[in-house]
Amino acid sequence: LPTIVVSGGAMLNGKFRGEDIGSGTDVWRFIDDFRAGVMSAEDLSDAESCMSRSDGACMTMGTASTMACMVEALGLTVPGGAAIPAADARRKRLAHLAGNRIVEMVREDLRLSKILTREAFENAIMVNAAVGGSTNLIVHLLAIAGRVGVPLEMEDFERLGSHLPLLVNLMPSGEFLMEDFYYAGGLPVVIQELKDHLHMDALTASGKSHAENTANTKCYNRDVIASFDQPLIPEAGIAVLRGNLCEDGAIIKPSAASPELMQHRGPAVVFEDIEDYHARIDDPNLEVDEDSVLVLKNVGPKGYPGMPEVGNMGLPKKLLEKGVRDMVRISDGRMSGTAYGTVVLHVAPESAIGGTLALVQNGDMIELDVPGRTLHLDVPADELARRRAAWHAPQLPYERGYAQMYIQHVQQANTGCDLDFLVGKSGAVVSRESHA
Repeated sequence: LPTIVVSGGAMLNGKFRGEDIGSGTDVWRFIDDFRAGVMSAEDLSDAESCMSRSDGACMTMGTASTMACMVEALGLTVPGGAAIPAADARRKRLAHLAGNRIVEMVREDLRLSKILTREAFENAIMVNAAVGGSTNLIVHLLAIAGRVGVPLEMEDFERLGSHLPLLVNLMPSGEFLMEDFYYAGGLPVVIQELKDHLHMDALTASGKSHAENTANTKCYNRDVIASFDQPLIPEAGIAVLRGNLCEDGAIIKPSAASPELMQHRGPAVVFEDIEDYHARIDDPNLEVDEDSVLVLKNVGPKGYPGMPEVGNMGLPKKLLEKGVRDMVRISDGRMSGTAYGTVVLHVAPESAIGGTLALVQNGDMIELDVPGRTLHLDVPADELARRRAAWHAPQLPYERGYAQMYIQHVQQANTGCDLDFLVGKSGAVVSRESHA
């Protein structure tokens, strides 16, 4: 069917004591400061109340803003609409233009299948690298591609995006916010900067190509949107990791991580589930230091179930009090697009179905090598085999209904976390009569 998307837009910039603050990103920062004892409860409450000044999604490059940009990169919206703030009158105008345009698309028979091509998905992957987009994009794009019958794999994110630079200086990878991004020129500027890498002839909902849509684009603030020749970070795309700890892959977002932790070896501190984590993370007797690797199990698609955004585990209070603000963290869960840190996510296979993550024990040495794209558990194969033989799947309290059906049919993160019976291009069947 002809399809056009109107996203809701992001909130206006947060303002706190003369400083722009971003929802999500600064929440994590303030909470760390509060738990470390350097920010009072009153100041934390004041900051939170200053963060949501209007309707809209997070004004950082969180998942909502990322997906708004990806919708534009895919060609499914009115050009230039991704970054318009929710409270801006131009967002209502965008909706009006989209309403007019969808009628024209019906007349032109410009269907979704003509826009969502392999080239469109490749464009989205490359644009995501340049904007410093959310890691959640991976499961969303994989699932969408699966629904429309376009082949897409984890390796495509590595091959197409990992070598591209970061151009957009937005939290959590940078300094500014979505309102600033819009005033600087928005996504059309990014598309123009990537013109030598994108499929600029890809058809969009406007009936024109990206090249035509962005022909007269100008950047109005190079502090917010860098040029391709002078990027913020030379290589910024999401990195896909492989190794015996993630046979089917895991991901990390280098642009939001600590450079000094991109190659790290340390002992595991293991939490069996999110409840175990909450119960013990601030225990003063927890055997952990800044070199430790925090490991969280059973927060994947089946094991939680639902793959929650808990991968960016808060650090132990006793380390925050010493000034530590980042550690390597590994899980089969997700994290908010607003979050940051050296966080390995989407480990597949997940621990609940017997992935190697399920076999990690306290003190095991784990080696992360982002430049080498590896994640390795330094435990002999025979010991892993012994542990696997003794392993038992966790018992989940879901025996019937939708939750049980979901657990049975949800895919792993490396294939998009969709329900397996919904994958594949099938078209739509016209409903038959329900009465004689």
